Amino acid sequence: MIHPARLDGFPEDHPDPIISYVGKERAGSVTVPHAHGRAQLFHILRGSVTVVTQAGTFVVPPERAIFIPPRITHNSTYHTDTDVRFLYMRAEGLPAMPEAPFVVQVTPLLRELIIAFMGSAPDYAPDDATGRLTAVLVDQIAASHVAPLHLPMPADARLRTALAPLIADPATELTAAALAARASLSLRSFERHFSGETGLTFRAWRRQAKLMKAVEWLSQGMAVGEISDRLGYEGPSAFVATFKKTFGVTPGRYFRKA
Repeated sequence: MIHPARLDGFPEDHPDPIISYVGKERAGSVTVPHAHGRAQLFHILRGSVTVVTQAGTFVVPPERAIFIPPRITHNSTYHTDTDVRFLYMRAEGLPAMPEAPFVVQVTPLLRELIIAFMGSAPDYAPDDATGRLTAVLVDQIAASHVAPLHLPMPADARLRTALAPLIADPATELTAAALAARASLSLRSFERHFSGETGLTFRAWRRQAKLMKAVEWLSQGMAVGEISDRLGYEGPSAFVATFKKTFGVTPGRYFRKA
């Protein structure tokens, strides 16, 4: 049950340590790049969103959430009609958290804590029932399992420009040598800069880019066979094997896992 006061947005200067509201985003909605003074948690109940930051891209399918620290510039693209629970948290009330965004698997406990908070009234005291609930809520976020749904991006503008075709279509047939030429770098320099800035080899990065696109398409209901074909896998079994190696479950089970 959603408290009526949480059906609309709150001003960020509201005194509550955590403010929240229900979001219903239409397919194709895109936000302009922006940042907030509070940390944010987007819990996706239905649909999916891609969040882009300077550090990389994050895909958030159903029953996952993304935590965005304060003052991180980002923009969001909603791929389907999406139901979201937005929570905005004052940084001074949080336990030690990563300084970069991360996607988390929403456990049954974390889900119930979010639901309970959405049903609570605003203007709560730190020591009342809602205040105690929020303390457990942020502890659960901090302890959550990080889902491998992040595609790191290099900071170097030459590399980012060179990668643009692969961001749009990870199956594009561009070799590392071709990308190096696009960046006006030797192949050796390209590979050194790329791994230094992303923490991944180009081959591993490309594999991750394909899997991120696969999760996006799976969340939209696309069939495994079509995804396998569009992303250039040898067949559905090869795609399923790669997906399972990364996420621990098959594509079908991934979207039933909570």
